[in-house]
Amino acid sequence: MNWIYKGSEVQDSDVPEKAIGFIYIIQHDSGRKYIGKKLLDKAGTKMVNGKKKKIRKPNDWQNYWSSSPWLSELIETEGKEKFTRKILMFCMTRGELNYAEEKLQYCWNVLESDRWYNSNIRSRIFGKHVEKYNVKEINLIRNIYGDVVLDTDAKFQCNGQDGSIFGLSEG
Repeated sequence: MNWIYKGSEVQDSDVPEKAIGFIYIIQHDSGRKYIGKKLLDKAGTKMVNGKKKKIRKPNDWQNYWSSSPWLSELIETEGKEKFTRKILMFCMTRGELNYAEEKLQYCWNVLESDRWYNSNIRSRIFGKHVEKYNVKEINLIRNIYGDVVLDTDAKFQCNGQDGSIFGLSEG
């Protein structure tokens, strides 16, 4: 199963020249999903004039599935043909990559919904930290005040109680 981007299988030539990584969704045939990020290269070293020099070298992103041990085990057990891998967006900086992943995880309530395999955000915020009364309170506040949209030029924004996002569909 190859990566899909904008409805087509991704080729190396489809990757923007300055991209450093991408945000992706892996979806099971049941509809349950996982959102993550992947760098297009990895750290390495090479010898230059007898000294080690840090370099970036390509990784095997085309064959990457997930850093989640639980999801990786499920893919191994059920088979890759039960899953679809979609690239949502390419990012040009690490900051953009980190921000986009986390923003989408919050917008789509990945820790609060059984529709998602994600068990944590940034490996620091886990599902057990999301108490049911907090979810109810947050939803009550959103019902009263709605979503505040301050920056109409933002790449994507949470909008609506379902976590829908302007400019990017959940796919």
